[in-house]
Amino acid sequence: MTGERISADGGMETSYGFRQVGQGEKQALVNDVFHKVAKRYDVMNDVMSMGLHRAWKDAMIAALNPKKSADYRTLDVAGGTGDIAFRIIEASDRKAHSTVLDINGSMLSVGAERAERKGLSDNLTFVEANAEELPFEANSFDAYTIAFGIRNVPRIDVALSEAYRVLKRGGRLLVLEFSEVDMPLLDKVYDAWSFNAIPQFGKMITGDAEPYQYLVESIRKFPNQRDFATMISTAGFSRATYTSYTGGIAALHSGWKI
Repeated sequence: MTGERISADGGMETSYGFRQVGQGEKQALVNDVFHKVAKRYDVMNDVMSMGLHRAWKDAMIAALNPKKSADYRTLDVAGGTGDIAFRIIEASDRKAHSTVLDINGSMLSVGAERAERKGLSDNLTFVEANAEELPFEANSFDAYTIAFGIRNVPRIDVALSEAYRVLKRGGRLLVLEFSEVDMPLLDKVYDAWSFNAIPQFGKMITGDAEPYQYLVESIRKFPNQRDFATMISTAGFSRATYTSYTGGIAALHSGWKI
């Protein structure tokens, strides 16, 4: 295993897993990964998190505590399959509206089909766009959520600045992401599972191990909890805090636009 975590000073824009790529090359490579895995993305989240992603996402929605109001607007970025947006709408008693934004059309197609089956289409808007250049006016949303997607954005600092711009005053940022395991022994078990089992499961389920090798490596390059909280503060957010889940396998980061 190689590669050191990126610090709060940046560097993810040229990090494709453990490979270094040229400026501007990462986005196309990441897009290809998600075109390949879109149909089985949620199944593979179960594999990558040993099923725990469901509990972590539920905890994220509980922390958000969406308003049960038709005026409540959320933006879920890199949320193509709709997993977070669906939870937000259900928690609002199907009153809130969520815009699901993803740069990958394959992921959005899966989300739109799922929304139709769940009868949630009226509460949702699907938008294909880049997290680094959001096609929305400033002060448009009450909440910005992103789950397991921020590490795939080449310029994370730009994405965070865009999140700040489109949030209303008093709006909240919530970022759920795989993070740095801080529990002795668990880190070794998790590494063994990640690098030995996950790519093989990916190959069995989707026929291709390479996308999952990237996803596993990208987790190890992403800034740790403390450094990412610093990035959130640098983007202008107040009260940047985080909660680690399952010994640090994942962490929920929070910030407010005051």
